[in-house]
Amino acid sequence: MRLRLCTWNVNSVRLRAEHVARFTAEHAPDVLCLQEIKCLEAQFPFKALADAGLPHVRVQGQKGLHGVAIASRLPLEPGPALDVCRHREARHVSAVAAGVEVHNLYVPAGGDAPDRALNPKFDHKLDVLERLAAEFAKRSRDEPVVLAGDLNVAPGEHDVWNHRYMSRIVSHTPVEVEAMARLQASLGFVDPVRDAAPEPRKLFSWWSYRAADFRASNRGLRLDHLWLSPALAAAARRAGAGTGRIHDDVRGWGRPSDHAPVTADLAL
Repeated sequence: MRLRLCTWNVNSVRLRAEHVARFTAEHAPDVLCLQEIKCLEAQFPFKALADAGLPHVRVQGQKGLHGVAIASRLPLEPGPALDVCRHREARHVSAVAAGVEVHNLYVPAGGDAPDRALNPKFDHKLDVLERLAAEFAKRSRDEPVVLAGDLNVAPGEHDVWNHRYMSRIVSHTPVEVEAMARLQASLGFVDPVRDAAPEPRKLFSWWSYRAADFRASNRGLRLDHLWLSPALAAAARRAGAGTGRIHDDVRGWGRPSDHAPVTADLAL
């Protein structure tokens, strides 16, 4: 079977439920990880997603902020809870679909100053990344695990519009990039999106609302990631080279999220 995974920081699921329905109709994700849903579970638009073909949902909500959900065409079983946020914010939810354990993350943005001592938000961001790395280091590489979400780090030189400038800006500083590398190494995660578009090709999944025309300025960052454990690497290869994709056209829809959806296919 084909399993199409998707991650999308939707920036308010109630505001963009029609976008979710349109994307689902056009691209048929089987498992959709949403971040920044910005609502409590009781406020989640379950019916709209069920009508779109995603009736199975797991939600960790928070009023007006953060919040994550996994919506699926396939039945979902509860996945393990990870102790990754010291502030107990709604930044993680997991589920098992078709035998694949999916972890949906929303890592803190980290504020403005890239200094752990001076900026508690930056310290919190690095703490979340460190806790995630510690959790996945306990796991076996033989387990079928997906880590998806807005990780709020653009890891590579070609994941930002200007590497030299952005190296001083939170989201691409050396300390964040190193923390991200440790997280990826913790379970040997592979990156099917970058594998489908090798460097030096630029890849972005986020563009600021400040740009009048995001394509013209193209000052983007690749903050949204969909990683596979080594146990799933063969399933990704069977699905075909190039299946990892950033759907940047969605960023051009009316009243869009500032993030674009990211998909990858598995042939299980």
